[in-house]
Amino acid sequence: MPRQPRFYYAGAVLHIVQRGNNRAPVFASAQDRRFYLDCLRDASRTHDVAIHGYVLMSNHVHLLASPGHAEALPRMMQTVGRRYVGRFNFRHRRTGTLWEGRYKATLVETEAYLFTCLRYVELNPVRARMVATPGEYRWSSYRGNAFGEDDPVLTPHPSFLALAASPEERRDAYRALFGEPLAEDAVRAIRDATQFEWALGSASFCQHVAARTGRRAGRLPMGRRRTDSEPKSRL
Repeated sequence: MPRQPRFYYAGAVLHIVQRGNNRAPVFASAQDRRFYLDCLRDASRTHDVAIHGYVLMSNHVHLLASPGHAEALPRMMQTVGRRYVGRFNFRHRRTGTLWEGRYKATLVETEAYLFTCLRYVELNPVRARMVATPGEYRWSSYRGNAFGEDDPVLTPHPSFLALAASPEERRDAYRALFGEPLAEDAVRAIRDATQFEWALGSASFCQHVAARTGRRAGRLPMGRRRTDSEPKSRL
């Protein structure tokens, strides 16, 4: 089956997931993670991609980003991959592919799902029971977004800046979003959209995306249900 083209339009926010080949670890040390973030920082600046959130897990990476043009995201991911994998293979005396096929990229309805996706990304280590709170995990954007810790990878989204007038108030408002656990239906929606690379949002948003990008943005509608008055098929 041919792959669908990537989602893109001006102002689009994408949730990106890239996994290790056969779910194998893609980071073997803190040095690996630091180098990956250096690669991400440099490539995002070079190729005009704003990174709003991220988390580096043991065998996969989540990003929430706004590409500046249609080729920005694929070029950034290609640049990060080439630089990081070459160094990783050399340091760990290995050869061959590190990542599992191409990355997944899901278009996100900003008004409805931006902060839900940020919470989903930054709470990954908590769901994995690696830490008790997101602030304990060193390799995510949470400390930058929630406490203002210097993070050269991050560019705040306009919706983040609109949380409050001052940086301190914005951080307070952002931390307050983590006071309640993510709803299970929201987690399922994010995972479902990510798995199949559909748009994440309302039905009207998906229709708008399909019209604007020229590709299917969600599940095909289910077939019409047979009524009791209709004959059953003999097949």
